[in-house]
Amino acid sequence: MGQTLLDVLNVRVIGSGDKYLVLAHGFGTDQSAWQRILPYFTPFYKVVLYDLVCAGSVNPDHFDFRRYTTLDAYADDLLYILDALNVTRCAYVGHSVSAMIGILAAIRRRDLFTKLILIGASPRFLNDKDYHGGFDEGEIEKVFSAMEANYAAWVNGFAPLAVGADVPAAVREFSRTLFNMRPDISLFVCRTVFNSDLRGVLGLVKVPCYIVQTAKDVSVPTSVAPYMKRQLGGKSTVIMLNTEGHLPHLSAPAMLAQALRRPLSQ
Repeated sequence: MGQTLLDVLNVRVIGSGDKYLVLAHGFGTDQSAWQRILPYFTPFYKVVLYDLVCAGSVNPDHFDFRRYTTLDAYADDLLYILDALNVTRCAYVGHSVSAMIGILAAIRRRDLFTKLILIGASPRFLNDKDYHGGFDEGEIEKVFSAMEANYAAWVNGFAPLAVGADVPAAVREFSRTLFNMRPDISLFVCRTVFNSDLRGVLGLVKVPCYIVQTAKDVSVPTSVAPYMKRQLGGKSTVIMLNTEGHLPHLSAPAMLAQALRRPLSQ
């Protein structure tokens, strides 16, 4: 018998409590990125964890280069998982690209989500005429070229920049999961993410959203959080974290857990 998607994506439900909480990791990590956050929530929630199909913890044979050309396919996977687990309502925490995956899923199935907590979220990474995404096209192409030329060297340069804060253990952990990814899959997903533009769908999101952004993030300018707040179609709140970096769940887990508790309790 073939593996189900739940097996392929290493889906786990841990913790006790009546309510479901989904933790969805971002590019370059896997579900282990949440390990320092979990103890704060497993006593109170059934926590759903899974790996994106591009993660190094997933057999790369399952990555379909024809299917995963847009983030919609990842949203399909998320909705499949929730339906397969018979989850009818959940709070969703998505980091980076999974913030946008959660947005797409919540547009299609508003009934499933009580709230979206979006960490390091960006609807578009490229600058536009009246929009500061943080990157020019030439810069992005240099990133792709560097990944293609020498993936190991790129990881060793990118990981400390992304972590931002001076937390060597977080840099080592992020490097480990980046190295776990097959380089061609990593580059393909990076292209997909950087070429995405979800600004036009933000207004369709009616689920309450909490936008969590650090004071300094190499991937997401601080102007993006207020932009999203203005554009989202439902109630939205910006939560600024007094720390640096794109991966606060690795570099400042206690601070992030405290920040997550507030919206989760509302």
